[in-house]
Amino acid sequence: MDTGLLILRLMTGLLLAGHGVQKVSFRLGGSGLAGGTEEFQRDGFRGGALTALAAGAAQIGSGLLLAAGALTPLAAAGAVGVMTVALTVKWPNGLWVQKDGYEYPLVLITAAAALALTGAGRHSVDRALDLPPWPAWWSLTAVAAGAAGGLATRALLHRPAPSTPPAPEIPSEGTRPR
Repeated sequence: MDTGLLILRLMTGLLLAGHGVQKVSFRLGGSGLAGGTEEFQRDGFRGGALTALAAGAAQIGSGLLLAAGALTPLAAAGAVGVMTVALTVKWPNGLWVQKDGYEYPLVLITAAAALALTGAGRHSVDRALDLPPWPAWWSLTAVAAGAAGGLATRALLHRPAPSTPPAPEIPSEGTRPR
């Protein structure tokens, strides 16, 4: 079981951290902070570079903590929060990633929540520091707080899509002046 948790932590945490690195740098195929800023603006978020930097830092920090198995419920709360924002952005596109859907954020949310609820396992910083197991209520609270924080971030920073004026009517063939 501990080896399985280690593999899950490493895969989830490092992918999440890598996703954050892409938002703020040119590493791992990223388009730099300007590209991350453009992505958030295109998705309708206020804040520009600060929003992209905060999201990238949250992904890097929570991802590295998850990978290490350090403060696991808090790391999971950060991961759940930032990926909840991503899920809400992709929600209108449906589930599947082939149509830019929310499949990937949902998988990361689920994996982070599962790690918070099961614990980081024997091969973790939490265990190396001899921290007692986190109580289930604490882990549930952390995951719920992460989701609530993500939803609050979306509500505070996202601009509603501008309403588009109706297209001008084009006269049909029979009503055109001759």
